[in-house]
Amino acid sequence: MGENYRDLKEIIARLGLHTVCESAACPNVGDCWNHRTATFMILGNVCTRRCGFCAVQKGAPLPVDFDEPKRVAEAAAAMGLRYAVVTSVNRDDRKDGGALLFALTIRAIRERIRGCKVEVLVPDFQGSHEALEIVMAERPDVLNHNTETVPRLYRQVRLGARYERSLDLLSHAKKRNPDSPTKSGLMLGLGETREEVLSVLRDLRASRVDILTLGQYLRPSPKHLPILRYVPPEEFAEFRRIGYEMGFGHVESGPLVRSSYHAHDAVGA
Repeated sequence: MGENYRDLKEIIARLGLHTVCESAACPNVGDCWNHRTATFMILGNVCTRRCGFCAVQKGAPLPVDFDEPKRVAEAAAAMGLRYAVVTSVNRDDRKDGGALLFALTIRAIRERIRGCKVEVLVPDFQGSHEALEIVMAERPDVLNHNTETVPRLYRQVRLGARYERSLDLLSHAKKRNPDSPTKSGLMLGLGETREEVLSVLRDLRASRVDILTLGQYLRPSPKHLPILRYVPPEEFAEFRRIGYEMGFGHVESGPLVRSSYHAHDAVGA
């Protein structure tokens, strides 16, 4: 809590926006909001998938609000942002998976705040290269898509997703805009082995991912997947060292790390 926290909460509420900070019960919300950073969540607050780890509400999606990009840009300006992060719920009900609203939001922020960098954390668009092209045409400063866990655990952790599809999205984004950094991350503590994590890191580097995040899975409620293990800080430190040795340009690895944690640091913003 603090003055900045209360200020951001008022801005978000006044403009009728959502943040993944609140909707996904992020443990860093107090720290980030007091530093006037937040991750906007567009396309409503209801997800069409039922991933076992996620606190975001599931069910029938809300109608797309095409005024939302303008309000996100207004909020970013009111917060004094120089680096904005935008994510969304999954919208499998839409042919483009919500890609158009990502593009409009990137454009609106840049038109409102000259020089503001924009990172987008996108869903898999059900493997549609056409949808990804809509986003990449706006040249986001960072294209983020999380693999979340190791392939063996996808059926329990990421319902409706496929590991190979996520790797393909990251590879295609890099081919489309070679100079734009790509980013991905995993949660640890869901039953994965060390070798499985290293295998995913190798796959991400083979897909030319530049930025890596690794954090501890924290159970949002008793209805969500259980925590099978708390990974000690020294293991996160080891993965950080290994990540740099593999060639990642920036690695955030620690118990409270989330995909947007210190996002601006990764690109020197």
